[in-house]
Amino acid sequence: MSAPGKWGDLAPRVLSGLGMAVGGLLLVWLGGPWFAALAIVAAGIMVWELAAMTHPRRPAEALLLGLLAAFTLTLVLAARADPKLLVLLALPTLAGVVRPRRPMKLEYGLYSLAIMVASYGLVAFREGYGMLWLLWLILVVVVTDVAGYFAGRIFGGPKFWPRISPKKTWSGTAAGWVAAAAVGIIFLGVSTAGIDLLWISALLAFSSQMGDIAESAIKRRAGVKDSSNLIPGHGGLMDRFDGLLGAALFMLFVAQLTDVPVVRF
Repeated sequence: MSAPGKWGDLAPRVLSGLGMAVGGLLLVWLGGPWFAALAIVAAGIMVWELAAMTHPRRPAEALLLGLLAAFTLTLVLAARADPKLLVLLALPTLAGVVRPRRPMKLEYGLYSLAIMVASYGLVAFREGYGMLWLLWLILVVVVTDVAGYFAGRIFGGPKFWPRISPKKTWSGTAAGWVAAAAVGIIFLGVSTAGIDLLWISALLAFSSQMGDIAESAIKRRAGVKDSSNLIPGHGGLMDRFDGLLGAALFMLFVAQLTDVPVVRF
């Protein structure tokens, strides 16, 4: 493959990625209603993309499910003092699977619920533990993706899971783990976390990669290349945030098992 073909998607990926990074990090730093608004909009868009992929003949239904996801997350975040309302996060999932003969019910059901739980969890994580740990989570996801992209194209080698994600290589996957551990080393110096942060960072990277693999499997089953065409060089929002969803779900699980030191800015 020629160099332009090998790196042809680099420029749009970098430009749109930088734009999203600047805007996203600003809202992460602001926190509160600003970051909550980002999570609400992102959840709505991703559920819309997912519904459109899994049932492309009903675009109006996909839009309504996306709006329902945004409304539901807004309601739950506004009333989070009542944990019983967390069950409402399943509303977009239930609304999308109850109709008879809906194709890809399982894929839509599981992934839409993951979107809702992860979106809520990221907001709760930011408020509960401070900006530092959310920044760590995001940086691990970003460096995992970047290291995997470059290592996979430079070194190539055996494919990680060719039947589902033919572009991913073992070299890129392993590079993501190493890069994530390096982020963990950096954060050891600015937090009170112990040495466990290194292997947790590597597992976080693996969870991010599994989030990417899960979305790739859905796209392959649906017969589409991208979840949508909203973002130049990246496809849709799901294509960009799939890794973050996997990482967020993993970290929410870890936070239930161990103490996460709170660091405020």
